[in-house]
Amino acid sequence: MTRQNPLTLATPIKSSEIENLEFLLLKMRGDLENGVNEEFENLGTIHYLRLVVLKSKDPEGNVFPGIPTRFVFSTDYDGDEEQHLKDLAAKTPSFLDKLYSCCEGYPATNARTTENRLAYLKQWRIKSAAFFAGAPGRTLPQIKQENNLRNYIWHFINSGNWKNKSPGEIHKAIKENVLGQSEFQWVKEKAKLPSENWLGMAMLGLILLVLLPFIIIWILILHFVHEINDKPLGKTPSQIDATHTRKLEEYEDLHNQNQFTQFLIMRPGFMRLVTFFGLMAFAKGLINNLFVKGKLMDIPTIHFARWIIMDDNKHMLFFSNFDGSWQQYLGDFIDKSGWGLTGIWSNTENFPKTNYLFTGGAYDAEHFLAWSRYYQIPTAVWYCAYPNLSIKNVMNNTYIRNEIMETPSEQASEKFLKRF
Repeated sequence: MTRQNPLTLATPIKSSEIENLEFLLLKMRGDLENGVNEEFENLGTIHYLRLVVLKSKDPEGNVFPGIPTRFVFSTDYDGDEEQHLKDLAAKTPSFLDKLYSCCEGYPATNARTTENRLAYLKQWRIKSAAFFAGAPGRTLPQIKQENNLRNYIWHFINSGNWKNKSPGEIHKAIKENVLGQSEFQWVKEKAKLPSENWLGMAMLGLILLVLLPFIIIWILILHFVHEINDKPLGKTPSQIDATHTRKLEEYEDLHNQNQFTQFLIMRPGFMRLVTFFGLMAFAKGLINNLFVKGKLMDIPTIHFARWIIMDDNKHMLFFSNFDGSWQQYLGDFIDKSGWGLTGIWSNTENFPKTNYLFTGGAYDAEHFLAWSRYYQIPTAVWYCAYPNLSIKNVMNNTYIRNEIMETPSEQASEKFLKRF
């Protein structure tokens, strides 16, 4: 089963080229929205691509000393990182050159080779603290193939006369028709799907049980030493700068999916850092062992998400690709995983007032939504290889692919037909 992985590169931009790069990214954004093909799309492995100009300042405009403005290049892709970087360097040279010629230290025009492009990209890698894939194990070609299969069957069903036919008979007719098409012979091979690792979950539970007395003491100390002194942002959505909000909204709700980019300041102190990385380790345990069937904390709308700690643990980048609107997405988080959201993000500056790590915080919806907008930053370019497919669609299409080859009962055949 091919794994999906995240790539994040953060590269200093030449101060004289920041405006040129922003103009280039704006043009690229328009081209992608208008269907102009970019070189990276030909790789056939990139689910999502995100390009961001990361300014070295907080939302109030205060500059972070010693940290340059950076160009962040991010992908969610199939396979391993080494091969992905090699593919970018070897197969997308023009794409890389026009972007990175604006960045510090990129090879000169007449000296660029696949090898030094690759070495340059490797130099700026940042590892994710945690990474979530909503439909793990599904490659980009598989997602597209399975969607084509689903659409073909839908048209076949809707163009036929099924009067007095049982669900089992309809399923048999669909199967025979699909197998008669040369382009769908791959359905004979069942897709491998990840399943929950209950042994892994038992081990995680055992570790938590052993550590529980220490965790309780840690949370109490955290509360009485840190949380009671924390200062929240204290703004409501109407108090967030309207120009900032409009700029963010320009690149939202263009498709059935949306993107979310945050650049956050970590709260100082050893306890905050240990708390954050402890929760990241817990999140990775849940993601790897439990959240493998299209849902993160019972939220069925997230395609990919990642948390990135950078600048000597001073800042956090958060990227998410999700179905539906911004407000619906954050509302789902509050309703279904407010405690997890609060536990992680309360370790960043100005988060709504939190008590005992997991209460308050995100449950104060009005102030949480304002805080989210306040620290959200514009995504310059955002690309999705399947913008009209939800996570539910992707999952459902794989179930269709696997069930087409079965000889099901009438009840199972009826369930199969309801997938359309």
